Amino acid sequence: MQFVEIVLKKYMPALYSALGIYLPLITTNCAVLGVTILNIDNGYGAAYIEALICAVGAGVGFMLAMVMFAGVRERMESCDIPKFMQGLPITLVAASLVSVSFLGFTGIVETIFG
Repeated sequence: MQFVEIVLKKYMPALYSALGIYLPLITTNCAVLGVTILNIDNGYGAAYIEALICAVGAGVGFMLAMVMFAGVRERMESCDIPKFMQGLPITLVAASLVSVSFLGFTGIVETIFG
């Protein structure tokens, strides 16, 4: 979705401004549908409490990811980024740093409940 947002901003600024806040909402909608599919694939359909815990955990995770990425994007807007890194390159670097930061959470559930 970030890629689509960048392309729209650069090549179709009228459409980008017309969509406004709806671009991030599309991403959020995809995340919600993804959690639903994960619940069904994992067989949580019969156990309501397990599905509820999975959905709440996924929602908190998505919220944390969006808050972190919004903070990174806000900091990037106030920085003097070299010309060759502006646009898609710096967005990809920022997205990779945010995704790597989530590796710190690996194994927490097994450690706490293991």
